[in-house]
Amino acid sequence: MNIVIIEDEAIVADEMERNIRKLIEQPVEIVQIRSVKTGIAYFKNNEEPDLIFSDIQLGDGLSFEIFISCPMAVPVIFCTAYDEYALDAFKANGIDYILKPFTTKTLQLALQKYQQLKKIFSVDQTPQYDALLKLLAGKDVEKAASILVYHRDKIIPVNLDDIAMFYLENETIHLLTFSGKTFYPNKNLDELERLSGSSFFRVNRQNLVCRKAIVDVSSFFSRKLSVNLTFPFSEKVIVSKAKAPQFLKWLSAG
Repeated sequence: MNIVIIEDEAIVADEMERNIRKLIEQPVEIVQIRSVKTGIAYFKNNEEPDLIFSDIQLGDGLSFEIFISCPMAVPVIFCTAYDEYALDAFKANGIDYILKPFTTKTLQLALQKYQQLKKIFSVDQTPQYDALLKLLAGKDVEKAASILVYHRDKIIPVNLDDIAMFYLENETIHLLTFSGKTFYPNKNLDELERLSGSSFFRVNRQNLVCRKAIVDVSSFFSRKLSVNLTFPFSEKVIVSKAKAPQFLKWLSAG
């Protein structure tokens, strides 16, 4: 069995590959792809796989661009944090999804669905990826005015303009304000990324940073970027090589 994983975060892709290998008893070949550009080049020069697991948002665009450039009758299971409205569109197009963050159980269920997806693709019902691209790329994101957090025995709103960054540490999401206060929102980083709007950027799996919190950016090892913040922070904030072009485009648009 041949599987392709399209995911720009190496840690996520490696974890998915390890879990898939545990769940599939037969010999399996797995290829990892990090970007739209690499994906298009790969599928133009290689045979179609049996199954694709694909993130939607990659460092250089949406993965639908790959499937539009390289039409193929291959079942695709998307790994996504999009809302119910978008997921209904996925179902209508005969494809499936698993929600991030995924677990071994969700991957197992996805592999069980593979045979059903295979039947859909075998009768020439290839999804309209161009329509999905327009839907998701053009869908307005409702920016929140504030984020609800837990503080002692109360739930209070923190104004979005007061938030410097969100970060994941010890499996807990932290909200850090410009005034140095720390709170704990009851949402994951994928949800916060959607709510915070274009003034925030998900630089990596752990950090979602406000544009106003960035002093400058410096080059880091292997074409990665190091983000210098307006306040002391215990860890280096690193932008991956795959996300660097998109990050710099976002930063220049501010």
